[in-house]
Amino acid sequence: MAQVSDLAMADPKGRLRVHAQSKTSAFGVAPRHSTEMLTMNNLIALIGHVGQAPHSVSFEDTGNKVVKFSLAVKEFSSNTDEEKTLWIDIDAWNGLGDRVLSNVTKGREIAVQGRLSLATFTNEVDGVKVPVTKPVVNLTSYHLCGRKPVAEETQSVATETEPKSRRGFRLAATKG
Repeated sequence: MAQVSDLAMADPKGRLRVHAQSKTSAFGVAPRHSTEMLTMNNLIALIGHVGQAPHSVSFEDTGNKVVKFSLAVKEFSSNTDEEKTLWIDIDAWNGLGDRVLSNVTKGREIAVQGRLSLATFTNEVDGVKVPVTKPVVNLTSYHLCGRKPVAEETQSVATETEPKSRRGFRLAATKG
């Protein structure tokens, strides 16, 4: 089996050159031409839990819509046993945002992939306007992971509508 270095090599601009003799690059992408360049400059992938229910913001002038939510990502340090939680803002635009609104719920584990960008705005602190810059991931794809979180009110309704044979299983599973 060929090594990654045998299949692809980065040029000085950070682009990935795929060799013609390889059927696919190290990323599983088949080249269309022998000198095709794949750009892999701005890609971020995160796995975490949704911290707030997604909400949408519409822009009347352009007709675009953005769906926003936050993602809690655990950060581990090799120096200490302390766990830290990083909160990352996620933006999903237009059609992808519609799918996020219909499928993503608070507390759900999700894998996201997107482009990292910086949002800059001014914030007023003690009467002084201060420029603030924060990272935002512009979502390109997502994958729901794990089980869907069950809210307390949904759980009680679900047990009433399930057959008796399943009720005992669900109650035993949710009592911990």
